[in-house]
Amino acid sequence: MGLWDKLKGELVDIIEWLDDSRDTIVWRFPRYENEIKMGAKLVVRESQVAVFVNEGRIADVFPPGTHTLTTQNLPILSTLKGWKYGFESPWKAEVYFVNTRQFTDMKWGTQNPVMMRDAEFGVVRLRAFGAFAMRVVDPGKLLTELVGTDPQFRTEEVQEYLRQLVVSHLGSALATSGVPALDLAAKQQSIGQTLSAVLTDELAPSGIAIPRFIIENISLPPEVEQAMDKRTSMGVVGNLDAYTKFQTANAIEDAAKNPGGAGEAFGIGIGMAAGQRATQAMNTPPAAAPPTGPPPLPAADWFAALGGTQQGPFDLATLAGHASAGALTRQTLVWRNGMAAWTPAGQVPDLGSVFAAVPPPLPPQQA
Repeated sequence: MGLWDKLKGELVDIIEWLDDSRDTIVWRFPRYENEIKMGAKLVVRESQVAVFVNEGRIADVFPPGTHTLTTQNLPILSTLKGWKYGFESPWKAEVYFVNTRQFTDMKWGTQNPVMMRDAEFGVVRLRAFGAFAMRVVDPGKLLTELVGTDPQFRTEEVQEYLRQLVVSHLGSALATSGVPALDLAAKQQSIGQTLSAVLTDELAPSGIAIPRFIIENISLPPEVEQAMDKRTSMGVVGNLDAYTKFQTANAIEDAAKNPGGAGEAFGIGIGMAAGQRATQAMNTPPAAAPPTGPPPLPAADWFAALGGTQQGPFDLATLAGHASAGALTRQTLVWRNGMAAWTPAGQVPDLGSVFAAVPPPLPPQQA
C-alpha cells in the first residue's frame, strides 16, 4: 500500500445514514479516529437532519439533501475552527443523524387506576390505554437534553419517560373534562387532542412533540361493569312475564330434542307446571265485564201514607226529600212488595239512611 492510499484511508469523503431499524431516533456517524475530508459529500435523506458537534458544542445543522462540505456552508464550524482565507485541511467533528419522522408505535397504559369524581357514580376508578406518535422538532434541544453522547438513541430509552408523563396528565384531563364516565367513550378523540397539545408544550424544552394521541379504551372497575350489565339486561328484557314464557318455550323445545334422561325429566316438570297454570286459570272466575251503557235507574218501589192518602211508588232519594221537608216522619206508615203489612218508617231497617240527616223529635217540655 502506498503512502497516498494510507492517507486516503484516513479521510472520510462520504457521510450518510441508511436506517435499517424502526426505532432509532439518533445515530452518530462512526468516524472513530478518521478525519473528515474538506469537500466530502454529506447525504441527508428525507425525514433526517444532520447535526455537526465540535468539542461538545453544536455547530451546523443540515436539512435533507446532498451537501458538499466546505468552509462556505459550515459557517459556525468555520468560526469555531478558526479557518481563515479558505484553509481547507481535514478536520474532526462528530456528526449525529436525527430521525425526524413520526414514531407511531409508542404505547401507554395506566398501571394503577386513575381516580375521578363522577356525577352519577360518585368517585370511580378508571383504567385506560392507547398509543401516541412522537416526533423530533428541535434536534439541538434533543441532543442537549436527552441524547448527550449516546451513539444510538432508541425509542425504548425515552418511551417509559413519556408514558409516565402521559399518565400524570391523564388524571387531570379526565377530571377537568366535565364528561360523565358513561360518555367518555364518545369524547375520547377530543380528550386525546387536548392531551396531545398539553404534552407537546410539556416536552418543548426537550425538542419533542406529540402530534397525535390516541385513547383506545377507558374502562370502569369490574364490579361497576357487572352492575351496568345487569341494569342493561333488565332494560333489554322489558316484560319479565313475556320473557319467562319465551324462555320456557325454548326449554320445552330443547327438551323435546333430547328425549330421555334429564331432558325427559325436565319436560315432565315443565308439563306439570303448565298443567298447574291451566288448572289455576280454569278455577279463577272471569273478571266482570265493564259496563257498556248508562247505570240503571234507582228502584222506586216504596209507598207511604202521606196526608192520610197512599202515595208512591217512591225511591229512597225521594223519601229522603219528604223526610227533610217533614212530610215523612218515623211514625209514617210505609210499605213495599215483600212486607207483611204497613209499618212505621222508623221501624224499617232499610230506611235508616232516609232519616240520617233528620233530627229526632224534641222531648216533651216539663211545666
